[in-house]
Amino acid sequence: MKMTFRWYEENVDPIPLRHIRQIPGVEGIVWALHDIPAGECWTIDRIEEVKAQVAKYNFNTDVVESVNVHEDIKLGLPSRKKYIENYKNTLKNLGRAGVKVVCYNFMPVFDWTRTDLYKPQPDGSTALFYEKAKVDNINPVKFLEQMSKQEGLLTMPGWEPERLSKIKELFEAYKEIKDDELWENLKYFLREIIPTAQENGIKMAIHPDDPPWSIFGLPRIITCRDNIKKFLRLVDNPSNGLTLCSGSLGSCRKNDIAAMVREFGDRIYFAHIRNIRHFKNGDFTETSHKTSDGSLDITEIVKAYHDIGYKYYIRPDHGRHIWDEKCRPGYGLYDRSLGIMYILGLWDAFEKISAPKRGQYGVE
Repeated sequence: MKMTFRWYEENVDPIPLRHIRQIPGVEGIVWALHDIPAGECWTIDRIEEVKAQVAKYNFNTDVVESVNVHEDIKLGLPSRKKYIENYKNTLKNLGRAGVKVVCYNFMPVFDWTRTDLYKPQPDGSTALFYEKAKVDNINPVKFLEQMSKQEGLLTMPGWEPERLSKIKELFEAYKEIKDDELWENLKYFLREIIPTAQENGIKMAIHPDDPPWSIFGLPRIITCRDNIKKFLRLVDNPSNGLTLCSGSLGSCRKNDIAAMVREFGDRIYFAHIRNIRHFKNGDFTETSHKTSDGSLDITEIVKAYHDIGYKYYIRPDHGRHIWDEKCRPGYGLYDRSLGIMYILGLWDAFEKISAPKRGQYGVE
């Protein structure tokens, strides 16, 4: 596996690349052009600009997260053709720049959803938190008004100001879109872009819905093992694959992440690893990566990747905010670095266990 670290570009991300360079085992930077609105084409000049920033520190730029999908594509509007052509041209430019994997999602309106970005934890850190009752019992417009007061929200991908400024119109547009329609719109999109991705040496890796259930009445479809299986059959092509996020899928207690790794491993081109703790009332909080700190068996998940001989890209996902670090919600330096060392420690242990034992005269 190839360890990576998500970063938001110079003069935007408070974490400098020189600090990431000091994390053992990191080979690549996961990046994106967050200033370009969904639906617009990424130019070669801007792509090469970020590549040059990263190359100074000897990282690869093999993985992009995310090339956002315009809402008109998800809604199946006639205007989707224009945005799909822009998406294809972006893929062509990324292929020319040597990008190998593109992570994206097909969630209507919102990407990930939380109710508290800096929830205090017993150890004095803070973390992303989801309060089920709040989401279930609040108008989405009111919810956004409350969330916009929390520091750093509008800098997060998926919560861009230009998207959220049209929130009422988007909810009106999605009134007639149910799961079946969203599946059809996703199939149309895939049939259009997967051949372009394949021609340009790119693996498309869809990110699961976060959390993996309907919120505010919006359809969500990349939520569980059966739906992932259905997704892969929409366009059964090796360039059509997954970003398997343990924390997103793991928010639902029924999802067995390690089993998914073993079943879909040959189509998982990008792995996000993080831990969460479930509460009986449906709430959940994000925790350190350590297995015993949360409800997910991160040890078994890493073992599953090791067992299948995973060769693609992996990164620590959301971390806590520790040691008074001022950072984007979930995307600080310190706890993600600890997460990397935990994941690599597990991997090294499994390597040691699986290696042939050697005695004085060679293999025993």
